[in-house]
Amino acid sequence: MSNYHLIVYGATSFVGQLLTRYLFERHGAQGDFRWAIAGRSQSKLAVLRTSLGAAAQSLPIVLADAADEAALTVMCQQTNAVVSTVGPYALYGSPLVKVCAHSGTDYCDLTGEPQWIAKMIHEHEAAAQASGARIVHCCGFDSIPSDMGTYYLQQQAQQQFGQPCNRVKLRVKAIRGGISGGTVASIMELVKEAAIDPALRKLMANPYALCPASQVSKPKQPNVQFAQFDPDAEAWSAPFIMAGINTKIVHRSNAISHNAYGADFVYDEAMLTGRGVLGSLIAAGAAVGIAGFVGAAALSPTRHILERFIVPKAGEGPTPKQQLNGFYDIRLIGLTSSGQKLTVKVTGDRDPGYGSTAKILGEAATCLALDIAKTDKAGGFWTPSTVFGERLIQRLTQHAGLTFGQI
Repeated sequence: MSNYHLIVYGATSFVGQLLTRYLFERHGAQGDFRWAIAGRSQSKLAVLRTSLGAAAQSLPIVLADAADEAALTVMCQQTNAVVSTVGPYALYGSPLVKVCAHSGTDYCDLTGEPQWIAKMIHEHEAAAQASGARIVHCCGFDSIPSDMGTYYLQQQAQQQFGQPCNRVKLRVKAIRGGISGGTVASIMELVKEAAIDPALRKLMANPYALCPASQVSKPKQPNVQFAQFDPDAEAWSAPFIMAGINTKIVHRSNAISHNAYGADFVYDEAMLTGRGVLGSLIAAGAAVGIAGFVGAAALSPTRHILERFIVPKAGEGPTPKQQLNGFYDIRLIGLTSSGQKLTVKVTGDRDPGYGSTAKILGEAATCLALDIAKTDKAGGFWTPSTVFGERLIQRLTQHAGLTFGQI
């Protein structure tokens, strides 16, 4: 038996601290759920543990540098599963995925970096399948509401219509939250790489980039790039900055589920900005703002200005009050091939990127460590919905402040 059910790696990062506190409040330091915090700095991990109070002083600490495969191997030998918050993952996350894939240790994270996920699948999927390691990326706001929301909608469609919805639109109705230096660093790294790498730009534009290779032609996917009126939502829509990763995860879910949503499945994401002239102006302004930020991040001089004067630094993020006051309300509109329509909503009670993500990631990691037996799912690179299914929805609604329901 392993020493631990779960190890939180990168526990002193911004999200890692939130995750550690959430798990401590849910499970305590010593109980039926055995877990530890890990990273490279004994002193920083000790400070984090002290910040949790006297009852946390028995919480174990494990030391391992993100670049030291030998130390990571020793860490993985002690646990059933690892949850990693070490980003940008393209810079710091690869050795741990490699070690988990080869050692049979289950792994999850909250990356939103599709180029890195594609690289990890290419390099380590065969090893994970051989060892039995279940690797699950994107277990935060990217891409749980999108992936689990689509899964939930399709379950409802099967019950009501006897068939899946082959057309699904995710529309962000309302959202409030902040951004951390770690997230900014990941975005900046991705944009910087894409600016000099045509292959990466092609990958980013391909909604099927994370699907297994196939010779079967797939339907062209819509992509909201500017202000656009959505008749199904009866409102104006603008680009949603997380669509680039979320659409790839949802399509991978469909592909590795043998096209459970249909071989002709069509999916896209956008933000709703309201009706009338004002809605159209807000949508246009949002589209211009996103394009301007990405353009500035792609150029070295303006990227330097953004990093130095505008965006949060590494380790910085929303205040506890901002996290508590944040929320999101997401609608998913599904249409069947015979014209039947179904709308569901997914809501969260904290800011999406941090307050809610910490709870989502905590429940996903716990679900992976406790609920998904090796006999339930084979080793390999899974998506949240394909490995967790209904068990994670139950955890999220009972403990993490999310709701899933029909409208």
